[in-house]
Amino acid sequence: MNVFNNLTQTYPKLRVAFEYILVLIGAAIIAITFNVFLLPNQVASGGVSGISTILKGVFGWEPAYVQWAFNIPLFIAGVSFLGKQFGVKTLAGTIFLPFVVFLTKHLEPWTHDALLGALFGGIGVGLGLGIVFRGNGSTGGTDVAAQIINKYTGFTLGRCVVIIDGLIVLTAAAVFDIEKGLYALIALFVTSKTIDLVQVGFNGSKMAMIITNNQDEVREGILNKIDRGVTKLSAYGGFTDHERPVLMCVVDQTEFTKLKHLVKTLDPSAFVIVMDAAEVLGEGFKRA
Repeated sequence: MNVFNNLTQTYPKLRVAFEYILVLIGAAIIAITFNVFLLPNQVASGGVSGISTILKGVFGWEPAYVQWAFNIPLFIAGVSFLGKQFGVKTLAGTIFLPFVVFLTKHLEPWTHDALLGALFGGIGVGLGLGIVFRGNGSTGGTDVAAQIINKYTGFTLGRCVVIIDGLIVLTAAAVFDIEKGLYALIALFVTSKTIDLVQVGFNGSKMAMIITNNQDEVREGILNKIDRGVTKLSAYGGFTDHERPVLMCVVDQTEFTKLKHLVKTLDPSAFVIVMDAAEVLGEGFKRA
């Protein structure tokens, strides 16, 4: 990975080409997932794909055509109202995803169980979107509408997305049945969690904030025995109003037990706060 990062820094066009490849691969995964899991089980888990699922069920309209019919005007509206930041990569994802949906429409469903369709459909869509986001791209769709609403109404972007996807899920529940709406909610939840996994990875890290009377010994132990960096933060006790520096340290999940044992050994009365670190960039961890 370091070799690739060095190459992309030397040849910026290689980075751009790689990002386009990620956008196309991610869009293809979403499209295939749609055809083999979501559409055959009528799981309309939000977005333009959810709208196309509903219209397929009601009118029999071809999902790829419906997705093009929504995505392209939404992209134009996004450029008009929000500026040109969407870029060519978003346009590529917007057009390519329905194209793959059309190409793979004859694939046999991988399951006719709606629950399995929702679970694995959510995983597939989340995986595809995570890859697209890693390519700094987008598949457009209702996310663009959410951004437009956000700009002109003052609603938060998250609330706009929830409103749009919620309306789609409620429509699916009304058109199909309540169970299909509940399956769609499951798919949405699984999608969001899968995106997080793709973006952040499986290797969890822990951040520890340590307040100790033996700060020099604890600091030396972290530096020399665990071989991790440590940062000293200035702080004052709220009760005593005396200066009580805080040691901040980030370690891998596998090193956390070693850190706890070290602190307990050097200062049994130390006050330690531990938090999950979603993503850590820098020396000793993942490079940016």
